[in-house]
Amino acid sequence: MPSAPTASVLFVCVHNAGRSQMAAGFLSHLAGDRVEVRSAGSLPGDRVNPAAVQAMREVGIDISARQPKVLTPEAVQASDYVITMGCGDACPVFPGRTYRDWTLEDPAGKGVESVRPIRDAIRTRIEALVAEIDAAGPPSAAD
Repeated sequence: MPSAPTASVLFVCVHNAGRSQMAAGFLSHLAGDRVEVRSAGSLPGDRVNPAAVQAMREVGIDISARQPKVLTPEAVQASDYVITMGCGDACPVFPGRTYRDWTLEDPAGKGVESVRPIRDAIRTRIEALVAEIDAAGPPSAAD
């Protein structure tokens, strides 16, 4: 019987088309079922940024089927970690959540050559986040 995820993570950026989609793709790939992954945007775009899709495909992760989603208070409330990437004050704050703001360049309107360094910076941060979640272990029954 598979175990429940040890944590849930929500990635938020403005359009939910680049940074947050790449972060969600990396976390799903690196953590598998150990972590529940969500992403959303304060003003979601029509589709995932094609340069982000291409940059992720280069490292063996397919995010082409993902769709930008609108940020809801329910998504924030259901998450242990909320990672924002330039969404400003649009992200609701609930007690008991761990909030992080990652300053990353917006890949909107950029070609894949410019998106690769953003992708690589996201991967480094995701690897550190996975290590942090693994070190924390599953939530206790008292949580």
